[in-house]
Amino acid sequence: MNTRKLGKTGPEVSALGLGAMGMSGVYGPSDEIESIATIHAAIDAGITLIDTADFYGMGHNEMLIGRALREKSISRDKVEISVKFGGLRDYEGAWHGIDCRPAAVKNFLAYSLRRLGTDYVDIYRPARLDPNVPVEETIGAIADMVKAGHVRHVGLSEVGADTIRKAASVVPVSDLQIEYSLISRDIEKEILPVCRELGIGITAYSVLSRGLLSGRFSKERLGVAGDLRNVNPRFTGENLERNLALVKTLHGIAEAKDVTVAQVAIAWVLSQGDDIVPLIGARQRHQMSEAAGALDVQLTPEDLDRIEQAFPVGAAAGDRYPTAQMAQLDRKK
Repeated sequence: MNTRKLGKTGPEVSALGLGAMGMSGVYGPSDEIESIATIHAAIDAGITLIDTADFYGMGHNEMLIGRALREKSISRDKVEISVKFGGLRDYEGAWHGIDCRPAAVKNFLAYSLRRLGTDYVDIYRPARLDPNVPVEETIGAIADMVKAGHVRHVGLSEVGADTIRKAASVVPVSDLQIEYSLISRDIEKEILPVCRELGIGITAYSVLSRGLLSGRFSKERLGVAGDLRNVNPRFTGENLERNLALVKTLHGIAEAKDVTVAQVAIAWVLSQGDDIVPLIGARQRHQMSEAAGALDVQLTPEDLDRIEQAFPVGAAAGDRYPTAQMAQLDRKK
């Protein structure tokens, strides 16, 4: 497994990371035994970065990862655990905003450490910007946890350029976790240049755009209870048809190279810079194995030109979240 460094001050991690969100019900029911087997398979393949959040499954995801690491009997220093915090959810999973007060930071971290079964996390980051708390206060609280030894690095998630600068003025930031894929490219205008100016890495999530870029998605897969794509604008009506039509361009490139469409989409993200680490949202072992194959895909300048013509910035139909959630994103302001 190749490695990449997260920014100037962050850890050296595997070139691909494992995003564990889907193992806790976000896309419908999941199999806990298969989820643990997938985590084990990822580690065996050389994946060292595992990303989670304390509100994924209301704590279930962290407990799942903790169990997987205990059963694997792997040394704690062989994996980097990235945790997002701040999301407020109820028993039914409904979203109730964000809480990034300094006291809440320390509270959330204490619970995460217990669920994960560890005394530190490698990267700790607010999931969203709390509009009621200056980001400097939130980041300052994480910095206190770094001094206490419970956090190794400070990260950010889904924030805009101004917020990145404010946070970086308080403490070095290892990486920004943000959606980035062939059909979510808006970070290229301002956010990515600012991160590179400040020496901040990128952990890119939803690199397959929640399955749209897998090459296997169809509207028949929608309708499963609990699947967030049921209310996602990119998966509704004509938007879905237009977005699936975009993906057809990738089939020709994939067939010529004898690889999968998903591998081409992941390889494109990898090709955008050594400071970008794609997070693979695998729920099953075969998905993780397929994603790892993207590391061997070499995209030629001609391939990249074809992809650029098919997927210019703004090519996707529909927003990546429902309107209410889009309004909460600092990166859009």
